[in-house]
Amino acid sequence: MKIRFLILFLSISSFCFSQIIIRGTVYDKNGVLEGAAVYSNNTMIGTTTNKKGEFSITVKEGQHQLIVSYLGYKTLSYALNTTTHSTSLTFTLIEETNLLDEIIIKKIVYDNAWKSNLKRFKKEFIGSTALAKECKILNPEVIFFEFDAKENILTAISRKPLKIMHKGLGYFITYDLISFRINNNYVSYTGYSKYKQLKGNKRQQIRWKKNRLKAYNGSTVHFFKAAIQNKILQEGFLVNQFKRVPNPERPSEDEIKKARKLVWFSGTKINFSKKIDQPKNAIDSAIAILKKVKLPKFKNYVYKTIVPQSEIISIKNTIPYIDFDDNLSVIYSKRKRIVSRKPIKVSYQTSSIILVKRPSKISENGTLYNPLDVYYDGYWSNQKFANSLPLDYEPEKK
Repeated sequence: MKIRFLILFLSISSFCFSQIIIRGTVYDKNGVLEGAAVYSNNTMIGTTTNKKGEFSITVKEGQHQLIVSYLGYKTLSYALNTTTHSTSLTFTLIEETNLLDEIIIKKIVYDNAWKSNLKRFKKEFIGSTALAKECKILNPEVIFFEFDAKENILTAISRKPLKIMHKGLGYFITYDLISFRINNNYVSYTGYSKYKQLKGNKRQQIRWKKNRLKAYNGSTVHFFKAAIQNKILQEGFLVNQFKRVPNPERPSEDEIKKARKLVWFSGTKINFSKKIDQPKNAIDSAIAILKKVKLPKFKNYVYKTIVPQSEIISIKNTIPYIDFDDNLSVIYSKRKRIVSRKPIKVSYQTSSIILVKRPSKISENGTLYNPLDVYYDGYWSNQKFANSLPLDYEPEKK
């Protein structure tokens, strides 16, 4: 089954100019708050407040999303622009109500259904790549799941930030999960992440460095940086343009929805191995429809190859935007695998970019200001959290 993937780190990325020191104080209703976490979202930049509630962090000049959090308090997100905002800040955290925690604590039952949902959650959040095998959630018991069988929607809520140990990339990550949702074949999640490098021996450091570079090469961040710098071909990307039309062989979403409801209310157990040439009743018709759910929704027709940067990126007031007609197929020519030896056939990493809203602003570090403007298909749709790097990661120049 193809999964279209949408990820939102809720981040406002920074432009790389001079260093700025940001100082501030964190309070609650009783006074200063010691030990509160203050960090730039999805980076390794962060600290905790001292006994006076004070903090100091160094960031690059530009726009950032500062996160202020403390267990038992509502997480605060602050859009910081170092060119227009004060570098001396004050934050007041508000205590979280216990109602939500009490409801979730009562509802969480660690039964087979919860274990099944957790397995699905890990697959769609962490991923199923080689790196995913080394990326482990240390406290999965804090996750509450809700599954709507009729609509085929799985949602997840976390009572506490997820603690993630990534031994493949050498990071310990604290992830404040805001929302997670699987709606049929579409996956989206939002949250705030704080990265910390693991301590390792020389051999581990070399391995982490190699894995980080491998995760970066061919990624969306790599591609957008290459597009901004007009180095698409130089960095190994080939871009084709295609139209996408509905697949006439696949049932409509309305037909699929009605079929699911019919089967659900009938209580019939679906036997997908059953061959149905001529449906004898409504249930047979519903099963025949549901057997076609795995067919691709669309068919793609390429009409232009090697699309130049000028037809992918537009510049407005020195700000780059991704902006193109129809859809893009992005091939990363520096990553290939042999799929057949007799005769030899080679497969390259291929992804699709579908613009939901255009134009979409891009930061210089290769991230979209609003990730909801775009969704990905193909290789990039399978690159989940385990293959993500902090925004302040920079590959070494050759």
